[in-house]
Amino acid sequence: MADSVSAAVAEAHSSEWAFVLAATARVAADLDLAEDCVQDAYAKALVHWREQGVPRRPGAWLTTVATRRALELRRRADVAQRKLPLLMPDPVDDDFSAEVFPDDRLRLVFTCCHPALAQEAQIALTLRLVCGLSSAEIARAFLVKEATMQARITRAKHKISRSGIPYRIPRRADLPERIDAVLDVVHLVYTAGHTAADGEGLTRPDLARRGIDLARMMRLLLPDSGEASGLLALLVLTEARQAARVDEAGRLVLMEDQDRSLWDRELIDEGLALVREALSRSVGRFGLMAAIAAVHAEAQRWEDTDWAEILGLYDVLLARWPSPVVALNRVVALSYVSGPEAALAELADDPALATYPYLASTRAELLWRTGRVEEARAAYEEALAFTSNAVEAEFLQGRITRGA
Repeated sequence: MADSVSAAVAEAHSSEWAFVLAATARVAADLDLAEDCVQDAYAKALVHWREQGVPRRPGAWLTTVATRRALELRRRADVAQRKLPLLMPDPVDDDFSAEVFPDDRLRLVFTCCHPALAQEAQIALTLRLVCGLSSAEIARAFLVKEATMQARITRAKHKISRSGIPYRIPRRADLPERIDAVLDVVHLVYTAGHTAADGEGLTRPDLARRGIDLARMMRLLLPDSGEASGLLALLVLTEARQAARVDEAGRLVLMEDQDRSLWDRELIDEGLALVREALSRSVGRFGLMAAIAAVHAEAQRWEDTDWAEILGLYDVLLARWPSPVVALNRVVALSYVSGPEAALAELADDPALATYPYLASTRAELLWRTGRVEEARAAYEEALAFTSNAVEAEFLQGRITRGA
């Protein structure tokens, strides 16, 4: 019984955290208070569910307990009635329907992405509050130290509290200054699920699903946005390859070796249509990234990949959105157009990627392809030192020992 209750609480944390926290934040008027109340609700669930059984709707039970606790604490502070008006959408200014916002998660996302916050803080805070990622996981996504990320999140929450930023749906006129950060959030949520920062499994399917769900909501919210369509296209085209990324034993399979019959054709068709939709409206970074994914999706075999087109798309993307990760991915494309030596000549040791395992593993692959075996092994060992995901670590270990 105890194990089944613990499993039910863990499942509720994975699937309901965002809903419970977003609902609690609407009445708490304070992000730290909301988090404390939600954590308290999950702790109470471990006790009450053992005595009374797991409720039919765990999320509703948790939300009720958390919001009641938040209201109780606000009343004790004698500020609940003064703060509550800030938390409710203004029926006069709110020009979005309930169908567009089926739950509170996007309201919380937009609150976290308020323009009063720096964009990096907006993204980090939303990943923490909406998606329940730990500070360590978010730090990995941002390529910074955990302590730095924790301080950033704390400062952002305090600024929201001090500034009285409301928990409400933004007006349409406010969306342009919010949308870039929100799309960044959704992309990073999916990325954190597509390849887990650490753990025994390659992926975190709950986060990947959450990212795709949020991307679908954003496209519904912004039907004329090419970037919203482009982001959804990128995510579904990436997700389409999911079943082929590991073999039956759970070992990592590179794209060049994947069984493409396992790729999800329905998601690919959806993604290709979305790419056309996105690029017909604007040529933004998510549209360009989706176009690159589309080239891979359209190739029936690895040998059919149009690397020249991919390289050209990366050139445009890098010019419009300079990024060390984009530059690294461009080097990979260059290696299949001009050869690994040419790619090695352009591979830069960017300080921002000093602990990024894919920089070392990319260098290792290029060195291996040029026949510099011992240098390649040293680079694989460097990548392994920075890798916490067990599936990726096993793959890198195999690379180190191959041909030995």
